[in-house]
Amino acid sequence: MTASAEKYTRQTLLDVQPLTPSLFTLRTTRDAGFRFRAGQFARLGVTKADGSTVWRAYSMVSSPFDEFLEFFSIVVPGGEFTSELSRLGEGDTLLVDRQAFGYLTLDRFVDGHDLWLLATGTGLAPFVSILQDFEVWEKFERIILVYSVREAKELAYQQLLAELRERDYLAEVAHKLQVITTVTREQHPGSLNGRITHLLESGELERAAGIELSAEHSRVMLCGNPQMIDDTRALLKQRDMHLSLTRRPGQVAVENYW
Repeated sequence: MTASAEKYTRQTLLDVQPLTPSLFTLRTTRDAGFRFRAGQFARLGVTKADGSTVWRAYSMVSSPFDEFLEFFSIVVPGGEFTSELSRLGEGDTLLVDRQAFGYLTLDRFVDGHDLWLLATGTGLAPFVSILQDFEVWEKFERIILVYSVREAKELAYQQLLAELRERDYLAEVAHKLQVITTVTREQHPGSLNGRITHLLESGELERAAGIELSAEHSRVMLCGNPQMIDDTRALLKQRDMHLSLTRRPGQVAVENYW
C-alpha cells in the first residue's frame, strides 16, 4: 500500500510505553490540520530499512481535543508492521494519514438511554477516546465499558479510566460510567472471568452491570477481534438489536479493520 506525500504528514514520537512484552502505547505529535471524531482511526505508516513503507489502521486513544495523538498496539510475532513499529523510540518518525476514517462514532445512534462499549484487547482504544469527549456524557444516562483480556497484566488504561472521575468537566456526570473488566485465562480480583459472549449468554454481564441490555434502551459499540464481533453481533441479533446504518438506524455499531 502506498500513499503520496500529500496524503500524510510526518510526526515525531514523543513517548513509547511498553505495558507487557506484546503490548505498548505510543504518543506522537499532531499535525495542526488533523481532525477526527472520537472513535475514528488513522492509517499509520512506518518506513522499513529497505525504504518501503507499510501502513496499518489504528484507532486514536487520545481525545479529539488533545494536542498529541496516542495509539495502543499489540506486537504481532513476525508481523510486518508491528515488528517495525515496536522498534521505534522517542524522536523517531511515524507517518500519519491526513484523513481520519471509521464509523464507530456517536452519530451512529439517533437515540438510546444506556451505552455499552464492548472491547477486547487493543479494541479498547476508540472507547478511551470517546470517554474523553464530553458528547458521550451528554447523550447517554449510563455508560458501561466492558473490557476483556486474556491475562490481568493486559488491562490497559485503568488509571486513566479511574481518573476520568476527577476531571473538572466531568464532575457532575462521572457517576454515569461503570467499568467492568473480564479476564479469560485466570482469576483476577475485581474482574469477571470469561469471554464477553459467554457472559452475555449466561446473563452474568447484565447482572454485573445491574441493568438489562435491550433493543429499546441499549446502544452497543463493539471493537476487538473479529470472532468476538461476529459472535456478539449474532447474540445481539437474537435480542432484535441490529447494525445501525445511515438509512436504517439501529442499536449496534462496529469497528473491525482486520
